[in-house]
Amino acid sequence: MSKRQVIVLWIIALVLAGSYFAVQASAGKGYQNQTARSRGDKLLGDFRKEVEQVAGIEVREGEASVRLAKKDGKWVVADRDDYPANDNNVKDLLRTVAEVEVTQGIEADPSLAPRFGMDPEAGDEEERGTELVLRNDAGTELARLTLGKNLEGASDPMSPFGGGGSSGRFVRNHADDSGVYVTSELFPTLNTDPTRWLDSQFLQVEKVKTVSVSEPGKPGTTAWTVTRDDETGDFELEGKKDNEQLDTTALNPLKNLFSYARFEDVVPADEAGDAWNSDQQRQALIETFEGFKYTVTFGPEKVDPKEDEDPEAMPTETGYLMTIAVEAEIPAERKVEEGESEEDAKTKQEAFETRKKELEEKLANTKKLEGRTFKVTKYTVDPLLKDRTGLIKAAPPAATTPPVGGP
Repeated sequence: MSKRQVIVLWIIALVLAGSYFAVQASAGKGYQNQTARSRGDKLLGDFRKEVEQVAGIEVREGEASVRLAKKDGKWVVADRDDYPANDNNVKDLLRTVAEVEVTQGIEADPSLAPRFGMDPEAGDEEERGTELVLRNDAGTELARLTLGKNLEGASDPMSPFGGGGSSGRFVRNHADDSGVYVTSELFPTLNTDPTRWLDSQFLQVEKVKTVSVSEPGKPGTTAWTVTRDDETGDFELEGKKDNEQLDTTALNPLKNLFSYARFEDVVPADEAGDAWNSDQQRQALIETFEGFKYTVTFGPEKVDPKEDEDPEAMPTETGYLMTIAVEAEIPAERKVEEGESEEDAKTKQEAFETRKKELEEKLANTKKLEGRTFKVTKYTVDPLLKDRTGLIKAAPPAATTPPVGGP
């Protein structure tokens, strides 16, 4: 071996040794992520100190958006004429935002956000991301997040369902340009649909005594009235003729009328007037055994035909709109029964006071519904849609007598 060859071999050996020690040193130090936050850090830092200042929330997905506001200490849905919001849902969101932690930081310039599903201009809705903006009562922005795609977890080969599901979500904190973060929180309830944020508390009618319904388009008239003498009794139709037999399958649903009512949406005041036809509106007057009197105006929602709608397709069920007014005479004192013992009187008085408080709260909550127009399903008002003949059993067909002598 020549002297020159020996020198070359020594040089190669030194280069390989240097590379080996460099790799070992790098492995010992580990990868140094340059994002401002690392695994376990709060995404928004010490935002818990500022969360109480949040008085405005806006959620945007492309062109769709919803705005929530805090007024007089209560959260409302601004896009629904400040209708009360589901306070628990709002508080859960703010708590989550304040507490959410980083599981991974990814060095990425803000211009690369579309790669993580955060492009508001994308044609595909799934690529647009969801933007969450939090402001104080002066309108000053406190935090802005963009939520992108979900990070899919590794599949489980032992699972009969295959994939492992979502293990996190890409999130950008606009106050931090050092990168994009992954959090284990998926924010599944964050939505731009205003109906998802509305307080679901609605009309709750109990112990119905009398129901009176008007003719369509004629609120001052009476199509039919039913009443009963006690809470467990059956309804009787006023003006029923001797030869008429009531249809209990039509009357029995009136006993629980609006007991479990739910609404689909709240129609903004500037849209309510054109949302239904006055000539199809009806009015129901409902009186209960506890002194509540409800006036419910209801009618089908106006539906504009769509030019591209398939004429052979099954028609979509029309929704109904309704407004509510209420008044009540709640007894201030209990009527003492003759012969009550002291112990019985005490028990009955406590029950009376408890129920009185419940009725007062119920009246106050129902009063909050006045002046609003609600969208409900047809099922909600279906017991009131029948005319008088719909409450009467159809007469059986008359028996025919064969002619004398047969055919």
